[in-house]
Amino acid sequence: MARLVLQIHDELIVETPVEERDAVLALTKESMEEVGAMHGLRVPLRADVASGPNWLDMV
Repeated sequence: MARLVLQIHDELIVETPVEERDAVLALTKESMEEVGAMHGLRVPLRADVASGPNWLDMV
């Protein structure tokens, strides 16, 4: 089960089992990119997602 551990502005840190990683990455990217359109924003948003064993390796 994935869980949101930390949010800093537009950056999210999510812990998830390895077997759920691809699904969580796709869901997170889709959700972050669609939120602007849901609120009438005409400029498309782009979200980058990545995964790693810990936060330090992601920086």
